[in-house]
Amino acid sequence: MTETIAIVALALACVGGLVLIPLGLPGLWVMVGGILLYGWLTGFRSVGIATIGIVLALAFVGEILESWLGFRFAKRYGGSSRSGWGALVGGIAGAIIGVPIPVIGSVIGAFLGSFAGAALFELSASRQMGVAVSAGWGAVLGRAAAAALKIALGLIIAVVGVVAVMRGAGPS
Repeated sequence: MTETIAIVALALACVGGLVLIPLGLPGLWVMVGGILLYGWLTGFRSVGIATIGIVLALAFVGEILESWLGFRFAKRYGGSSRSGWGALVGGIAGAIIGVPIPVIGSVIGAFLGSFAGAALFELSASRQMGVAVSAGWGAVLGRAAAAALKIALGLIIAVVGVVAVMRGAGPS
């Protein structure tokens, strides 16, 4: 019975986490929590230090790359490092401001915030509207690339979870 509950909890965490990622919410961390919960409910028979280390590393990599990609794309599209900081700050602020709108508010807010932050920070530095708009567009593309990358990492975390289930399902 406990094994069934553990599998259901892990499945819900993995599916829920994958749904949360495009919404700008901490889906990778929900998935990590699901794997830890599965391990705890099953006495850590098939979830050990290596599994925990792998999923934690993947989640941290996802967070770091998410920040880096917004920065990188804003600069690639003509902005300065100032526009990169604007994309980061604006994306976080937009996601927070968008939270009251159910489901898609934080996504729209994060994308709009990334654009506005990069464009405004770049405009304050370069005083050129075209460069600022281009940097803002780069920040939006960076956020989209980051979401896709985090979904890919989420799928890898889900596979690690399935492997843990398969190892735990063997004869006792």
